Amino acid sequence: MSTPAKTENPTAAADSAPEPRRHSGINPTVFFGSATLILVVGLVAIIWPARTEKYIGVVVAWISDWFGAYYFIAAAAFLVFVIGVALSRAGRIKLGPEQSKPQFGLFTWSAMLFAAGIGTDLMFYSVAEPASQYLAPPVGDGGTVEAARMAIVWTLFHYGIIGWGMYALMGMAIAYFAYRRNMPLSIRSVLHPLFGDRVWGKLGDAVDIAAVIGTIFGLATTLGIGVEMLNRGLANLFGVPIGVGAQVALLALAVVMATLSVVSGVQRGVRRLSELNVVLALLLVLFLVVTGKTTFLFNALVMNVGDYVSRLPGMTLNTYAFDAPTDWMNAWTLFFWAWWVAWAPFVGLFLARISRGRTIRQFVVGTLTIPFVFVLLWVSVFGNSALDYMRNGGAEGAAFGDAAMNDPASGIYALLEQFPAAPATIGLAIFIGLLFYVTSADSGALVLSNLTSKLHRAGDDGPIWLRVFWAAATGLLTMGMLLAGGISTLQSGTIIMGLPFSLVMFGVMFALYKVLRTEGKKFDTLRTALPSSLSGRIGHGTAGTPGWRQRLTRLVSFPDRRHALRFIDRTVRPALTEVSAALEEQGISTSCTEAPVGDSGLPAITLTAEHGDEDQFTYTLWPQAHPTPTFRMNTSDQDDTYFRVEVLLAEGTQGYDVTDYAKEQLIADVLDQYERHLLFLHASSSPTHDTEQIEG
Repeated sequence: MSTPAKTENPTAAADSAPEPRRHSGINPTVFFGSATLILVVGLVAIIWPARTEKYIGVVVAWISDWFGAYYFIAAAAFLVFVIGVALSRAGRIKLGPEQSKPQFGLFTWSAMLFAAGIGTDLMFYSVAEPASQYLAPPVGDGGTVEAARMAIVWTLFHYGIIGWGMYALMGMAIAYFAYRRNMPLSIRSVLHPLFGDRVWGKLGDAVDIAAVIGTIFGLATTLGIGVEMLNRGLANLFGVPIGVGAQVALLALAVVMATLSVVSGVQRGVRRLSELNVVLALLLVLFLVVTGKTTFLFNALVMNVGDYVSRLPGMTLNTYAFDAPTDWMNAWTLFFWAWWVAWAPFVGLFLARISRGRTIRQFVVGTLTIPFVFVLLWVSVFGNSALDYMRNGGAEGAAFGDAAMNDPASGIYALLEQFPAAPATIGLAIFIGLLFYVTSADSGALVLSNLTSKLHRAGDDGPIWLRVFWAAATGLLTMGMLLAGGISTLQSGTIIMGLPFSLVMFGVMFALYKVLRTEGKKFDTLRTALPSSLSGRIGHGTAGTPGWRQRLTRLVSFPDRRHALRFIDRTVRPALTEVSAALEEQGISTSCTEAPVGDSGLPAITLTAEHGDEDQFTYTLWPQAHPTPTFRMNTSDQDDTYFRVEVLLAEGTQGYDVTDYAKEQLIADVLDQYERHLLFLHASSSPTHDTEQIEG
């Protein structure tokens, strides 16, 4: 059973409050456990870099031998699951109450989704990987037309929908439990169906520590790539020396900028940086299309789409059992799948944070397609431009390809030098990389602070000082890994730290399947339940007034705030209190709670009935202001706003108004809904229903 629902503005608090300002204290076990481990690893890497690099290499070799195929299976399973859920009837379920609306518009949501999910690494690999796969493919000869086609496909494969499927899994699971079940916005909440209340203890702490460790290593890899790329760009443009000193300075700059952004919150700092980032990146892509070989780039884009779609199924589970290019696999596919896994708790929690009010289908489709369209445009334009130069640029093109493969950070800048206005475009690329860099760092600091805090409900955030700490800790770990061997060591650390959390993701998948199947059962039960009683929906009327006339009067009335308050005081509160007392007499544990709704100050009153380990019954009467219809505005005594007292259950509003019900009518409606809930509990516990699925 879920934790007791909070009744403060029962379902729509986050809809009306764009930027939650509630904060929670730290979780000592998770915070000190993860922080100590991370700081120790960072300091060891700084003090003994050679030994750290050696031991990390040994562990990665072991993981590659024993868990290489596992990573392929896991990645495929996560993608199939999220697509299956989106296509099933569970896809219509909202990540929040039924009446909730998305907090952010489509462009803003897409921008934050993309900027948080991929950072400077896309810029880093959009030239470096096509060059590497073209010159040194996993199988076959390099430098051929087939190698050129596959070079783009491999890059899209590593940045495509398989990785975004991992984000979608974590995001929709966390959002479902936070906004649909009113649990804290945390990973442990998702595992509640599997482990019960133990997730609020040591078991949940262990899960959160694994998430923190995986997340910070994934972030450190991105920041490490970012500082190397930015350092190279500044060297090309301003002659800044390439080395540890400049990279430490860039890390410090990122920590400061990320701190300023994350303190500003999602609504201001993270949102605005993400929007600016995407706009500038699209402008840079458009510049290359216009000033480059436009026709070739459009033809290549279409070809890339066809190649990716046709070859994706076979590539997904291709472990090269006969060829076994271990070094290639560790450097590319295994690293990327581990990297996506390591980022999944971070990005998933962040996406859940910004996705309240969307349906599961909207969330999955958006997460799988919107960022990938951007990835496709970026990789196709930059990658094909690089390949064209390598194939047709003579000795200079060949030298460019070797440099892009052996010094990946220089690839994008060397490519931009072949286009007009090179100093300006290189400067723009540096600025875009810095924004990607900062949005990854500030989003990560926010999520890490939430993972290490005791969150009481969805929308809570960790304290500001904790966000600052995690921004600094990420910078320290990045510096340590760079000193211990650079990007390759960061990649190896990600492969190691992503492994334990991949097991958690399987638990998340099974837990989400379990609750979605239960919700499907509930939908079937309520659909076939007894119709509403006539006493509840029509009523017997008052003395001398037939029930149908009373109902007609209600339908054409638009009560003001004072009328709604009088109804709540005289009818709602006594009716729910009376039902609560009657249920207590039957041995059912109940509570009646109140909380003000919005700016009206009218109270929402919630009746809750506990049923042991089964789902609790909640019945909320929620006053909500609406604009008065124009056909009633011609009356002199009619305000421009009227109030409806609507019925809300655990899954959201039921869409009907009970204002001016008599007390007996209202009690009858409560019992109608309670009877449906009991039918659902009976169906859920009946062995004859065990084979029902969420599909259908």
